[in-house]
Amino acid sequence: MQARIGRLRWRSRRGMKELDVLLEAYFKRNLSACDEETLTLLERLLDCQDPELLDWLLGHSVPPDAQLAGIVESIRRT
Repeated sequence: MQARIGRLRWRSRRGMKELDVLLEAYFKRNLSACDEETLTLLERLLDCQDPELLDWLLGHSVPPDAQLAGIVESIRRT
Protein backbone atom coordinates (compact mmCIF):
# COMPACT_ATOMS: atom_id res chain seq x y z
CA MET A 1 0.00 0.00 0.00
CA GLN A 2 2.79 2.44 0.86
CA ALA A 3 4.49 1.78 -2.48
CA ARG A 4 1.23 2.54 -4.27
CA ILE A 5 0.84 5.79 -2.33
CA GLY A 6 4.43 6.71 -3.17
CA ARG A 7 3.75 6.17 -6.88
CA LEU A 8 0.64 8.33 -6.67
CA ARG A 9 2.60 11.13 -5.02
CA TRP A 10 5.23 10.91 -7.74
CA ARG A 11 2.64 10.91 -10.53
CA SER A 12 0.89 13.92 -9.02
CA ARG A 13 3.90 16.10 -9.82
CA ARG A 14 2.65 17.31 -13.14
CA GLY A 15 4.95 20.23 -13.93
CA MET A 16 2.00 22.59 -14.03
CA LYS A 17 2.15 24.78 -10.92
CA GLU A 18 -1.62 24.98 -10.48
CA LEU A 19 -2.06 21.21 -10.66
CA ASP A 20 0.89 20.60 -8.38
CA VAL A 21 -0.55 22.91 -5.72
CA LEU A 22 -4.07 21.44 -5.88
CA LEU A 23 -3.01 17.80 -5.93
CA GLU A 24 -0.32 18.19 -3.27
CA ALA A 25 -2.77 19.87 -0.88
CA TYR A 26 -5.24 17.00 -1.31
CA PHE A 27 -2.59 14.31 -0.97
CA LYS A 28 -1.07 15.93 2.10
CA ARG A 29 -4.42 15.91 3.91
CA ASN A 30 -6.09 12.77 2.60
CA LEU A 31 -3.84 10.25 0.90
CA SER A 32 -2.85 8.22 3.95
CA ALA A 33 -6.54 7.67 4.81
CA CYS A 34 -7.64 6.64 1.30
CA ASP A 35 -9.12 3.21 0.73
CA GLU A 36 -8.40 0.96 -2.27
CA GLU A 37 -11.31 2.35 -4.30
CA THR A 38 -10.16 5.94 -3.82
CA LEU A 39 -6.58 5.05 -4.72
CA THR A 40 -7.84 3.42 -7.92
CA LEU A 41 -9.86 6.56 -8.75
CA LEU A 42 -6.82 8.74 -8.14
CA GLU A 43 -4.77 6.54 -10.48
CA ARG A 44 -7.46 6.90 -13.15
CA LEU A 45 -7.56 10.64 -12.60
CA LEU A 46 -3.81 10.95 -12.99
CA ASP A 47 -4.05 9.07 -16.30
CA CYS A 48 -5.89 12.10 -17.72
CA GLN A 49 -4.20 14.91 -19.60
CA ASP A 50 -3.10 18.05 -17.75
CA PRO A 51 -5.42 20.48 -19.59
CA GLU A 52 -8.42 18.29 -18.72
CA LEU A 53 -7.35 17.99 -15.11
CA LEU A 54 -6.84 21.72 -14.79
CA ASP A 55 -10.28 22.50 -16.26
CA TRP A 56 -11.93 20.00 -13.92
CA LEU A 57 -10.08 21.09 -10.81
CA LEU A 58 -10.70 24.78 -11.48
CA GLY A 59 -14.40 24.06 -12.06
CA HIS A 60 -14.44 25.06 -15.73
CA SER A 61 -15.83 21.68 -16.72
CA VAL A 62 -16.85 18.36 -15.16
CA PRO A 63 -15.45 14.91 -15.91
CA PRO A 64 -17.87 12.80 -17.96
CA ASP A 65 -17.36 9.89 -15.54
CA ALA A 66 -19.38 10.29 -12.32
CA GLN A 67 -16.74 8.57 -10.19
CA LEU A 68 -14.01 10.89 -11.45
CA ALA A 69 -16.34 13.85 -10.92
CA GLY A 70 -16.66 12.79 -7.29
CA ILE A 71 -12.92 12.62 -6.65
CA VAL A 72 -12.43 15.92 -8.50
CA GLU A 73 -15.00 17.55 -6.23
CA SER A 74 -13.24 16.11 -3.19
CA ILE A 75 -9.92 17.57 -4.37
CA ARG A 76 -11.53 20.94 -5.06
CA ARG A 77 -12.91 21.10 -1.49
CA THR A 78 -9.42 20.60 -0.03
